[in-house]
Amino acid sequence: MAAPASLDILDLAALLCSRLCHDVISPVGAIINGLEVLADEKDEAMKKNALDLIRKSAGQASARLQFARLAYGAAGSAGAQIDLADAGDVARKLLQDDRLTVAWNLPRALLPKNRVKLVLNLILIAVAAIPRGGTLTVDAVGEGERMGFRLTAAGANAKLAPAVAGLLDGSAADGLDAHAIQPYFTGLLARAAGLKITLAGAGQSVVLTASEA
Repeated sequence: MAAPASLDILDLAALLCSRLCHDVISPVGAIINGLEVLADEKDEAMKKNALDLIRKSAGQASARLQFARLAYGAAGSAGAQIDLADAGDVARKLLQDDRLTVAWNLPRALLPKNRVKLVLNLILIAVAAIPRGGTLTVDAVGEGERMGFRLTAAGANAKLAPAVAGLLDGSAADGLDAHAIQPYFTGLLARAAGLKITLAGAGQSVVLTASEA
């Protein structure tokens, strides 16, 4: 399916920037709050708590920016390739959480950048389907530069938001906001890579597959 022409390229860029700002504003705000406590607080225990908050929030901000650099950014010139191992590293740093277990079953290999960006964006959609935590499994579909991906998100009440399917296939481009732009962008990446995304749900799991049509 061709990408809809209703979304202007400048609107796409603006909405992706808004999404990035949304992702990093929370940890950056927490760092600022921690610094204010350090400046005003006399109690040593409170200062220690503030330092812990700053360290944790700085780590979160760094992880989100590193992830966004690969998932949304140019990541090299046209035709560039990205190592799947690097993608796995930034995904684990972003997702490290006591509630979520990540099984990254992709081989170490260089793939065209749009395919690597695609799997990272699919991860965000899959994780959103299990807000209470669970297990995310990332498997390869095929091999070599034509490799696709299968992501299985398993957890309590696993479910994709109703709008996701239309955003992925490009049929729901009207009224996009900073939240909806990410699955829409994922669909653009899939089409640019020559892959088709299919969705399935069974029991307590959701499966997203990107493979050649």
